[in-house]
Amino acid sequence: MDYKKLSVLWKLNAFELAHFLGQCSHESNNFRVKEENLNYSAKGLRNTFGKYFKTNAEAEKYARKPQAIANKVYANRMGNDDEKSGDGWKYRGRGYIQLTGKNNYAAFSKFIGEDCVKNPDLVITKYPFESALWFFRTNNIFSLCKDISHISIIAVTKKVNGGTNGLADRVYQTNKYYKEIKQQI
Repeated sequence: MDYKKLSVLWKLNAFELAHFLGQCSHESNNFRVKEENLNYSAKGLRNTFGKYFKTNAEAEKYARKPQAIANKVYANRMGNDDEKSGDGWKYRGRGYIQLTGKNNYAAFSKFIGEDCVKNPDLVITKYPFESALWFFRTNNIFSLCKDISHISIIAVTKKVNGGTNGLADRVYQTNKYYKEIKQQI
């Protein structure tokens, strides 16, 4: 990867680029996955989405049904309509930072100048990096990228993930990219 070119193109310093690539790498399983995996077991649903699956019986009804899971957990939020609308599945997480929800797809569409609301798969096929970059900029995440300390990585992770899931890998990835970037820039 040509980090100097990316740094200039995206107008990012070494810390910002390392955080961005580290988080994207973690969220996308080293840039191999561009779409949210919602194939949860009942136990996984209770652990990850316990707010929406309060009983084992309810989780069992949805287990291993990604489309149904997305429609339930993303219903009536982020600009999505109710569970029956199918918006949860249509606007599930895509791209290297998992752009999620109709409102985010609409805002990203306005930014990029192409209708990702009508064609959400554009985020996978054409804009996985751009949507992630848009997310970082829109949520002012680059302001947290002052260094690559553990504290900074935690702060960035919380903005990206809402918590600290996968923190050890995020720390590893961010440090790995920072070392590679420093060798080129």
